[in-house]
Amino acid sequence: MGPGVPTEAVEAFMEKVLGDYAGASAFFMAGIGDRLGLFKDLAASGAATSPELAARTGLQERYLREWLAGMAAAGYLSYQPDTGRYALPAEHAPVLAEEAGRFFLGCAFFGYSTNYGQTFHRLLGAFREGGGVPQDLFGEERVESIDRFTAPWFEHLLVPEWLPAMPDVLAKLQAGATVADIGCGRGRAVIKLARAFPACSIVGYDLYQPAVVAARSRAAAAGLCDRVRFEVRDVVQGLPQRYDVVTTFDVVHDSADPRGLLRAIHDGLAPDGRYLCVDITCSERPEDNVGPLSAVRYGLSLAYCMTVSLAEGGAGLGTLGLPEAKLTELASETGFSQVRRVPIEDPFNTLYVLTP
Repeated sequence: MGPGVPTEAVEAFMEKVLGDYAGASAFFMAGIGDRLGLFKDLAASGAATSPELAARTGLQERYLREWLAGMAAAGYLSYQPDTGRYALPAEHAPVLAEEAGRFFLGCAFFGYSTNYGQTFHRLLGAFREGGGVPQDLFGEERVESIDRFTAPWFEHLLVPEWLPAMPDVLAKLQAGATVADIGCGRGRAVIKLARAFPACSIVGYDLYQPAVVAARSRAAAAGLCDRVRFEVRDVVQGLPQRYDVVTTFDVVHDSADPRGLLRAIHDGLAPDGRYLCVDITCSERPEDNVGPLSAVRYGLSLAYCMTVSLAEGGAGLGTLGLPEAKLTELASETGFSQVRRVPIEDPFNTLYVLTP
């Protein structure tokens, strides 16, 4: 320890690091609970001892005993000493067990924290040699995590809150617009819009074929194949027609070529069209991007958003790489006449409407 460094300050930081390690351990264990459906079982069937939970789930009792005790130690579950049972508190269930609910984080962070083991050493190599980790190395589990993470946006925010704040976009959808959702993933936004606006014709584009296959299956199950379709397409190469409304949800900052993407969107809009861009809330000043949420975003950027772009020789904007000033700069360079920030209260997302 250097001269003049107060021991109390060192100990205080050591406490912080230990707390962060405890959080990482909790997330590791919670990721197990999420993937194996343990939180959902406890929410649906009630408190259980480890043998009872093993009987209900068909999983190994010894592992469940350790997991239950660990989750109770982390404060995720409660323990009843008189019965030996562990319970999921009612106030924890919306966060951990209510899939696609407004408060659901069961996959959002736990899934992300456990999805990067296979790519960690490849990421270290990118630090040393440049480049990045290609998207196809993350596999289907990563796509599923993104779908589950963004589900609350589409199920609870897009139609009842976001669109009413954009009356020009809402009017087009109500009138029956042609719509393209770029980076559609498994199609959750497309299906939500199709259900809410039956006069619209909607197409979803994505580069990742397994996601498009899953989106088609979801649309068929919803009985919407007459009004929606999904296509594997690199939109940077151009859109096949002009659309009244184009949407991207948490896509532009991941793009290898954000300039090319915005140019293609601009050129693919009808003269009076609207581009709805949802992206991560952030500041262009690093000193403003501090605190727990920003730490999460930087971690996600290193683990996925920035590195998949750099793997393609791309811009590598990163999760915090599209503040309003940067989007405005890119929009101006690619022909848009106006970027309007939509006033909403959301700690994670910022909404913009762009006019060609």
